[in-house]
Amino acid sequence: MSHEKVLVIDDEQIVLASVQRILEAVGFTVDLSSSGKQGRAWAMARPYDLVLSDIRMPEVSGMRVLRDIKRAKPQLPVVIITGYATVASAVQAMKLGAADYVEKPFTPDGLLAAVQGALASAQEKQPENQALVHPAEVLLVLERAAREGNFTADLFYEGADALDEYDLTGAEKLAILTGDVNWIEEHIGPLSGEQRRWLEQRLSAEIW
Repeated sequence: MSHEKVLVIDDEQIVLASVQRILEAVGFTVDLSSSGKQGRAWAMARPYDLVLSDIRMPEVSGMRVLRDIKRAKPQLPVVIITGYATVASAVQAMKLGAADYVEKPFTPDGLLAAVQGALASAQEKQPENQALVHPAEVLLVLERAAREGNFTADLFYEGADALDEYDLTGAEKLAILTGDVNWIEEHIGPLSGEQRRWLEQRLSAEIW
C-alpha cells in the first residue's frame, strides 16, 4: 500500500473522480482541483509527493502549472494527463521536465504505472537546475523569434524540438515557450518591445 499524497488537477470531474478512485484504492491520499489556477496555488502551498495535471485547461494551462511547480519545487514530480489530441504536447512536456504522461481514457494499471514510476524516478534523479544560466542564448532565441516568422511557426508547432540547436536548460526552454516575461526580465533585464510582445503572444497561446 502507498501512503504518498497526490494532487490531481483537471477541469473534467469524471477524470478527477476516476483518478481519485484508482489511487485511493491502493492507499494514496488524493486532493482534487478542477482549476489550473487553484491547483497551482495548492501545489505551491501544500506538501505533495506528486502532481497529476491535465495539459489543456482554462485560465492556467498544464504547461504553466508544470513550469511554476518545477521552478518552486524542482524535486516534485509532475505527470501530465492528456487526451489523444494533445499527446504531442505531453511528449514536449516530458522534454521540459514532466516525469511522464497518461493518455485519456487510461486504465488503472496504466495510471498506477505512471505514478509509481514517477515517484521512483524522483527518488533517484537530481532535479534540474531552475536558474537562468544561459542569458545570451535566451536573447538569441528571442531576437530570432521577433524577426523570423518561420522560426516562430516552428516554436508553435514543434515546441522544445525547435530549440535543440541552442544551449538552453529545460527551465529556460519552458520559460520561452510559455511566455514568462517577468522571470526572463528578472534575470536578464529589460527586453526590447518586440521581444516582450513576442513573449506576451506566447503567454496567450492556446497550443498547450
